[in-house]
Amino acid sequence: MRKISVIALLIVGLLINPAKSQAAGSSFAVIDAENGRLLLGSNEHEPLPIASLTKMWTAYTFLELKPSEQETVISAEAATAEGSSIYLEAGQVMKTKDLLYGLMLRSGNDAAQALAEHAGGSLEGFVYLMNEVAQSHGLEQTHFMNPSGLHGEHHLSSAYDTAKMLYYAMKNPEFREIASTKNYPFETEQGKNSWQNKHRLVISEPTAVAGKTGFTKAAGRTLATYFKQDGKSVIVVTLNNGDDWQVHKQLSQRVFSEYQSYTAVKKGKYQVFPHMIAKLDQSVKLLVTKEEKKMLSNVLQIPQADEQQKKGYWSIYLGTEPIKTVAVDIVSDQ
Repeated sequence: MRKISVIALLIVGLLINPAKSQAAGSSFAVIDAENGRLLLGSNEHEPLPIASLTKMWTAYTFLELKPSEQETVISAEAATAEGSSIYLEAGQVMKTKDLLYGLMLRSGNDAAQALAEHAGGSLEGFVYLMNEVAQSHGLEQTHFMNPSGLHGEHHLSSAYDTAKMLYYAMKNPEFREIASTKNYPFETEQGKNSWQNKHRLVISEPTAVAGKTGFTKAAGRTLATYFKQDGKSVIVVTLNNGDDWQVHKQLSQRVFSEYQSYTAVKKGKYQVFPHMIAKLDQSVKLLVTKEEKKMLSNVLQIPQADEQQKKGYWSIYLGTEPIKTVAVDIVSDQ
């Protein structure tokens, strides 16, 4: 049985490390893919156009809604959608699974429109749901006007929020499989076909697991990549960066070099008070530097109820900033 000291903290403010802007209208963010903590960034909270990185949230929202119908008829509006296309035809019957691959691998705006109409009843209805899901996930700098990423005055997100989009989406097994696919073969009434992922790093870089590309004249080049190496996972997002392939490799390798994977607390039973045990179902791992490792502490919040079994909250703090909180069972040791 492990023992733990319960610490009470009065949080009077968060540690803030202001980042200087990389360039006017550009930004980047690197987050820990295990818990969403910001590791590196520049201008990371400024709302900017994100172009087709929008489609990550389109796919995630669609998968979370779980529409029962597995096929859909392509509307004239979807078939003539502006921008990048997988060349759908009005009246064509498509599997929604194939549309999701066309959306993520080939960035089809026609696929985005078709999926939106199928799951939301209309494009407007689906966009409303995208914003509702974004709000429920705490994406405070994010607002969608369409499911494809076409430019709109208020269609914006930040590099940090966009990284969190991929962070949440990769927790969905279907999304993870789609976004990680290098080549997708499929068959329609017109015959056999296949799509190759446009994300160059997912195709060629061993550490790049998944991601999404984007471009509009207003947004510039946008890119999101999920990297994994030696048990460490990070998400890199760049907005309006013309050298994004190289920058993503450099930023991911910097984190893999400077940060270590540290088990902040192991799963198991912990004696917190006489006759009281906290049961942690899973270990908590973090990416931290050597200096940050010295600043970590554990805080256990225990409710005041008198039940024999109840829930508590175990938080890992970096200085005065909570960077990971998990629920624990609090049980009597009698």
